[in-house]
Amino acid sequence: QVQLVESGGGLVQAGGSLRLSCAASGRTNSIYAMGWFRQAPGKEREFVAGTTRSGSTTYYADSVKGRFTISRDNAKNTVYLQMNSLKAEDTAVYYCAAPSSWTIGVPTTEQSYASWGQGTQVTVSS
Repeated sequence: QVQLVESGGGLVQAGGSLRLSCAASGRTNSIYAMGWFRQAPGKEREFVAGTTRSGSTTYYADSVKGRFTISRDNAKNTVYLQMNSLKAEDTAVYYCAAPSSWTIGVPTTEQSYASWGQGTQVTVSS
């Protein structure tokens, strides 16, 4: 079992920045790729960014490309999401997730991820 805990959310003005963290515990040696998803009110949860275990490969949703950066520190069992140039439409609950097994590349679908954090709220005021 893998437990994931997000932190770093909050209220920020449009154009501002936030850095989210996701700390993993439990069977961390079974963590391979990791991803960030988000869910805005009234909308389905969507993929935001993901990274392979080594961090050498990353993938982003078009809506955040060039503004968000995902990174990880395997020694700390933590993955980060640096969010710059935030927009009102980035307002959502952000979740980190980990697949249950090794995957080729970075999975982008919810079904590919087995472990989820509780989420952290990000609110961007315009």
